[in-house]
Amino acid sequence: MITRSNLAEQLREYQIRSKHDWASVSFFSSTSSTHTLSRVDVVLFVIWELVILAFLVFSAVSLYFRHMRLAFVLACIAMLLLLCIKVTKQVRLARKKKRRMLLPLSM
Repeated sequence: MITRSNLAEQLREYQIRSKHDWASVSFFSSTSSTHTLSRVDVVLFVIWELVILAFLVFSAVSLYFRHMRLAFVLACIAMLLLLCIKVTKQVRLARKKKRRMLLPLSM
């Protein structure tokens, strides 16, 4: 049963969540989908992107020293991490949109 106190509590939570909306300056993320990310999400994604960049750099260095297998493995790990970060971001955004849709339209 929807009561006035439940609606007020949902509105308060929504306002708290929407207060943290800001865009990421992340290289791998698109600017259209980052407006619903919180600061914690952005920090985590930037850290993961730095790890991915490190794997790519180590892959290039191992190519320079002619270690083809190591370069291939490091590049594959970097691509898998990139794929995981994209999937994780899409899941989080879908979860946030679903949570936002629980509010009545009049809010």
